[in-house]
Amino acid sequence: MLRTRALSALVLVPVLLVALWLGLGAIAAVLVLVAALGAIEVFRLLRAAGYPSLALFGTALAIAFVLEAFVRPAGDKAILLAAVGIVLAGVGAMSRSDPRDGLVAWFATVFGAAYVGLIALVLTVGATGPAVPAGAPLEVVGAERGWILLLVLGVWSYDTGAYLVGRQIGRHKFMTHISPAKSIEGLVGGLVATTIVTGLLLAGLGQDWRGALILGPVLGLAAQAGDLAESMLKRAAGAKDSGTLIPGHGGMLDRVDSFLFAAPVVALYVAVLTA
Repeated sequence: MLRTRALSALVLVPVLLVALWLGLGAIAAVLVLVAALGAIEVFRLLRAAGYPSLALFGTALAIAFVLEAFVRPAGDKAILLAAVGIVLAGVGAMSRSDPRDGLVAWFATVFGAAYVGLIALVLTVGATGPAVPAGAPLEVVGAERGWILLLVLGVWSYDTGAYLVGRQIGRHKFMTHISPAKSIEGLVGGLVATTIVTGLLLAGLGQDWRGALILGPVLGLAAQAGDLAESMLKRAAGAKDSGTLIPGHGGMLDRVDSFLFAAPVVALYVAVLTA
């Protein structure tokens, strides 16, 4: 299994690195694909869990959130898009013959689109992050790529730290009703790893590294919460993975679940820095 996961990572990582090198346009294109595939998986899981939805419309709305974030990264019109989506989903749900099914379909459609649409905040992080001052170690990378790199490496460092520490010394379990393998030791290991990596990247971006004492733990906790949220959805649906798209990794949602909760945290952090 680990060998298969490693081989899959060899395919995924270069795609991400190329997108980062090309800039926000390429990243947006990748995120549109992520949103489309992720939404398909989410609505499939919701259906298996007994929640009907307007899957096609919900998928289109999730993609629209990404496109909106690319066109207006500050998110000034995102609330309007969300409002229109809620109204249209409600109108579409009226076609269900049973009002109770219609109500569930309305809720599930809005939830699925908004949940997957959180990935759009990756673009907000890159577009609104503070400029990298001259002379900073990551000046050549630039603000757009640099802040997204912080988000990506922050999440990856949490996953790696939690896995390695949990595997070696994990004894005290938590959230076993959702994910029986998670341990408190792994959680602490992941938080330490994320804080260290985040501090190094903040310093590289010309920011005060001490900000990592707040951003690191919160980012790590968000990444863990994102993973658990998807696990809750899969358990409700009776599924082991969200899909079979990526060998050794499951579906697209299995790969980006942590980012769905972590991206808003970093977006909020950069918003505070630039306020």
